[in-house]
Amino acid sequence: MSRIGKKPIPVPQGVDVKINGNTVMVKGPKGQMEKEFHRDMIIKLEDGKLVVERPTDNKLHRSLHGLTRTLLNNMVEGVTKGFQRNLELVGVGYRAAKQGNKLVLTVGYSHPVEMEPPTGIEIEVPAPNKISIKGYDKQAVGQFAANVRAVREPEPYKGKGIKYEDEFIRRKAGKAGGKGKK
Repeated sequence: MSRIGKKPIPVPQGVDVKINGNTVMVKGPKGQMEKEFHRDMIIKLEDGKLVVERPTDNKLHRSLHGLTRTLLNNMVEGVTKGFQRNLELVGVGYRAAKQGNKLVLTVGYSHPVEMEPPTGIEIEVPAPNKISIKGYDKQAVGQFAANVRAVREPEPYKGKGIKYEDEFIRRKAGKAGGKGKK
């Protein structure tokens, strides 16, 4: 039995869960999410807890069991607490600003890069070199953070670029500086 899949998901107060076949709708204080799961997974709401069961022990059902439970847990956690991803800009002159709803990045290109967040995503710029991305959908928050990071990925020689707050950049030594030449 899957260790993750068999754990029930407690549904906190103020969260409304509706199950219609293999479609689950979760509504909470931060927002509303709806997701369709694999038709073989059995999702039940029993005395304030979501339970995921699998019909057989074949490989497909075993792999979907933990996945389905984790996705449901992320939906419940997202509509109650929400998710956040923090980014840092490293480099001389690299900065971020928020204009209206858009994120404007100045990261060494000849033009500023403007990025429009998808619905349900909030952007905060607490400092010119820090970006905070918040939302109730974990996948959307992570994907938008990855898109922002992809504008200027950190390079290994000077460490310049956009990196996650907790990311460590492995540094490389530069050129040897002509040693060994005569």
